[in-house]
Amino acid sequence: MLEARDVSLTYTAGGVRTYAVHHVDLRVSRGEFCGIMGPSGNGKSSLLYLLSGLRAPTGGTVLYEGRDYRALGARGLADLRRRHFGFVFQQHFLIGYLTALENVMLAGGPGSKREAMALLARLGLGECLHRFPHQLSGGQRQRVAVARALVSRPRVVFADEPTASLDRQSAQEVVSALEEYHRAGGTVILVTHDPGVLRGADRVLTMQGGRLSAG
Repeated sequence: MLEARDVSLTYTAGGVRTYAVHHVDLRVSRGEFCGIMGPSGNGKSSLLYLLSGLRAPTGGTVLYEGRDYRALGARGLADLRRRHFGFVFQQHFLIGYLTALENVMLAGGPGSKREAMALLARLGLGECLHRFPHQLSGGQRQRVAVARALVSRPRVVFADEPTASLDRQSAQEVVSALEEYHRAGGTVILVTHDPGVLRGADRVLTMQGGRLSAG
């Protein structure tokens, strides 16, 4: 479904080239929950951005369902992300002047109100539909972000340290929502430094110095 072939991402400063991602090969199957672990600064998030098309590799190829990202162009990649991918980041990135329901509906487009309400209720936020982000706890804001990622019924959800700033209970609520999406047939690629977050993963890989290996 999603494949990286000999993918690298490098930065050059002062004539010195540094690898954020170093010649990585990875294949993620449809319906798989793939976890990527490792200390901060070792390329986990960079790899996630390459797989999702948010960054372009400096070497190698990324493909989704056999389509090379390079052949899609900027507009094609944006359309791919909009139609097939969902994103949950460490920060919730909710729009402050919109309610929880409006934030989720914005990602779903016209006619998404019913689905947005159902998702928020399933995530334990049925009483928070009309609250603004500043009226929600950190865990509640992240659950709104999960609902926003899922409302368009994506085929793949990319999660970048989605629990890093949360307490244990809030983190478990976010992880449970992603696990439920996975059990329903969705594909999850989750980056974290916390092994407890990946108890439900089908496969856990480790990123060290930009290189990927079995966990």
